[in-house]
Amino acid sequence: LMTTPQGQRSSGVALVGGPFTMVKHTGEPVTEKSFAGKPMLLFFGYTFCPDVCPTELQVMAEALRQLGDRGTDIQPIFVTIDPARDTPAVMAAYVAAFGEQFVGLTGTPEQVKQIAGAYRVFYQKVDNKDAPDTYLMDHSSIIYLMDGEGKFLKHFTYSTDAKALAGGLASALGR
Repeated sequence: LMTTPQGQRSSGVALVGGPFTMVKHTGEPVTEKSFAGKPMLLFFGYTFCPDVCPTELQVMAEALRQLGDRGTDIQPIFVTIDPARDTPAVMAAYVAAFGEQFVGLTGTPEQVKQIAGAYRVFYQKVDNKDAPDTYLMDHSSIIYLMDGEGKFLKHFTYSTDAKALAGGLASALGR
């Protein structure tokens, strides 16, 4: 454990993000390099989520809409933490509900574990004894903003509304 002497400032690089290989909702393989040059707005969840995920994706969509032309070069990305059910076809139908700009990413359980680890995302399957096919997933609910080089800029918590998210994006990206 390292501490900073009293009265001095400490600065460090956030260890969020990194290389990944996933499958886009269109079925094509992608890596973090596929999004190079564009700021990314990422949220991790699953399509069967009853509340948090659709709410957060709607907040993201509305914030980008509020930014107008300034929001069109931000890439919103929904990353599944439930690859067993969230196939590319399922992801395609789901992200389409939030706008053409959205990309859905899925992959093997190992790929999902790797990207979730890189972004420090917690997720865990919660079995339903009465109906095994209708399990839920516990997961963290943070929106991550990465710059065009894939470096972490800022995060937004579940309580952030669209107006605050739009303002935070504009501020962090200098728009």
